[in-house]
Amino acid sequence: MQSGGVALAGEITAEAKGPVAVGSIIEGDMGVEVEEGRPRFRRVCVFCGSSSGKRSIYRDAAVELGKELVARKMDLVYGGGSLGLMGEVSEAVHSAGGHVIGVIPTTLMGKEITGETVGEVVAVSGMHQRKAEMARNADAFIALPGGYGTLDELLEVIAWAQLGIHTKPVGLLNVEGYYDFLLAFIDKAVDDGFIRPAQRHIFVSAAHATDLVRKLEECR
Repeated sequence: MQSGGVALAGEITAEAKGPVAVGSIIEGDMGVEVEEGRPRFRRVCVFCGSSSGKRSIYRDAAVELGKELVARKMDLVYGGGSLGLMGEVSEAVHSAGGHVIGVIPTTLMGKEITGETVGEVVAVSGMHQRKAEMARNADAFIALPGGYGTLDELLEVIAWAQLGIHTKPVGLLNVEGYYDFLLAFIDKAVDDGFIRPAQRHIFVSAAHATDLVRKLEECR
């Protein structure tokens, strides 16, 4: 691995900023701009665990997703760690020639980075700033399997979409039914009147990366 540069939030290098013609984010506008002939979005924020889980299928899914993003010329924005699925997806994108932007609080660097990182590393002061910086740099969101932190990040961007704060597509990579219970809970919340039926479709889900990214590109 090549060692990535570290920048403080708000001081991201020109390389980290990259082309912004597609999916550029304007202050106060969380929408996605589209240029004719280009992908609907250019940067995908991936939420995932700092653990790899107990089954190899989760690591395989992270690698598959990374390769799929590169194949579609999409950059990766993620939590900046080198552990677990975070390390798997970032290394897969980097190894295939894709661009990686990792956002990590300085207090977690010792816990989530155990070796050299890849791509750009953006250091922030805390978790709230991390999530805001990841969202600011992304045109779409995908959640791989993970724990409390992944659920927190996923549900927050879904809630933001529910409130009209952004219109960016959100996807759930439901690897071998990992998120079936979460989907069942959301259906229960719809049935009991806590989520409007139309808001059930704020996000899409699929079992494989290719299908999920295709669904995200078809979102309107």
